[in-house]
Amino acid sequence: MDEHNQALVANVHPPDWVNPEPAGIYNLVVIGAGTAGLVTAAGAAGMGAKVALVERHLMGGDCLNVGCVPSKGVISSARVAETVRLARDFGVEVPKGTTVNFADAIARMRKLRAGISPVDSVSRFRELGIDVFLGQADFVDSNTVHVDGKKLHFKKAVIATGARASAPPIPGLETVRYLNNESVFSLTKLPKRFGVIGAGPIGCEMAQSFARFDSVVHLVEAVHGILPKEDPDCAAIVKDGLIKSGVNFYCCGKETQISEADDGIRLGFESHEKGYDFVVDELLVAVGRAPNVEGLGLENVGVDYDKKGVKVDDHYQTTNTNIFAAGDICSPYQFTHAADFMARAVIQNSLFAVGPFGKKKKDALTVPWCTYTTPELAHVGLSESDAKKQNVKIDSYMQKFEHVDRAILEGETEGLVKVNCAKGTDTILGATIVAANAGDMISEICLAMTHGLGLGKIASTIHPYPTQAEAIRKTGDLYNRTRLTPGVKGFFTRWLAWQRR
Repeated sequence: MDEHNQALVANVHPPDWVNPEPAGIYNLVVIGAGTAGLVTAAGAAGMGAKVALVERHLMGGDCLNVGCVPSKGVISSARVAETVRLARDFGVEVPKGTTVNFADAIARMRKLRAGISPVDSVSRFRELGIDVFLGQADFVDSNTVHVDGKKLHFKKAVIATGARASAPPIPGLETVRYLNNESVFSLTKLPKRFGVIGAGPIGCEMAQSFARFDSVVHLVEAVHGILPKEDPDCAAIVKDGLIKSGVNFYCCGKETQISEADDGIRLGFESHEKGYDFVVDELLVAVGRAPNVEGLGLENVGVDYDKKGVKVDDHYQTTNTNIFAAGDICSPYQFTHAADFMARAVIQNSLFAVGPFGKKKKDALTVPWCTYTTPELAHVGLSESDAKKQNVKIDSYMQKFEHVDRAILEGETEGLVKVNCAKGTDTILGATIVAANAGDMISEICLAMTHGLGLGKIASTIHPYPTQAEAIRKTGDLYNRTRLTPGVKGFFTRWLAWQRR
């Protein structure tokens, strides 16, 4: 609890906060003040609704406190460390013995997080005209929520309580002190030996970052390769990037055993029929999420849920017609930007739709995502493996960065753009980008998909030279070349020959 964390807490859960007296009847009671809850509350209040917002822990939820914000703060410091390490390749001499001060890097993250926190603060939402209640909410009936001894009466309610880290049943895990995606950002001392279980986005990002900070990192994944939800060829490029940064990677890990050691935590496993046994100073378990459904009294109001979260229909409505849900509590897309746009739909559906009219559907969202390794891997829509599973015929167009001038000049040639279109057309069904700034670049594809712009339209859009985004336009050129069939080319040849007469 240094000055930065004290400033954070003062904004997102002030110790001296006194809950207001409830209004008569709220148009909307929002439970959970992560991204989905904050967007729902602010948007509804901005349209004139009387809104109550309830949070039991920290305003801002995972994203601000233990997710997107702190992780990208850590990643940015790690990237600079890597840049310094590779500076000689660019003709820049760095003094020998240059090291990373891990404590300062983490303090920088805490400072920046605290600086961002006023946007999600209790005081800001009070100024928006929202009644903010800090405490555990539980449903009394279909029009009443109980919080801290007070009853809030509502016309509609939104569950936006999110999800939390959970651990798989690994033998011995319960006997040791381990880290998850929440507690890893509380480290102040760099572990010399760092173990990571799970090569999903969080595991890969943190494994690479700690390796760049100069930890000896062992990353273990149960299946083959990394990032199992991604295009295997694209994920393999990211794996090479991790190994280049110094990560020791082991896939197809099984028979994992964890126990205490005299000088740390013992991590044993098998990988490709070979046994491994390491002692690490810290162990990050980056596998598993669990929905925050406990203590809400969902049984009292007939809201169905399971181990994946609250069940909703195509319009984010739960099995209780007065109660909706948004964000990680009900979605397979556990991303801040997805929660944001779900919340916008929930405002419309809960307050302004009349019967079936004016309702927004879940499948209307085109949701991209990105893993912030180096290189980054960004994805939207249908992948090649998805297309095979769904028996969808596609044409794929791929441009490697080794043939893109800006990438060559930046020394960032390990990557590609792959765009999948409906067979025989330029209708974009999905895309994957592996690049230094793939998360920024994927938005061009998202825009095209959202508004029905084909790959041919991207090809006819001038992109500045030299940029890495030019690779996207080049995939459009590849599509256009498929239109130059032998018959069309023959016609052009005859036409041009006739002009020479």
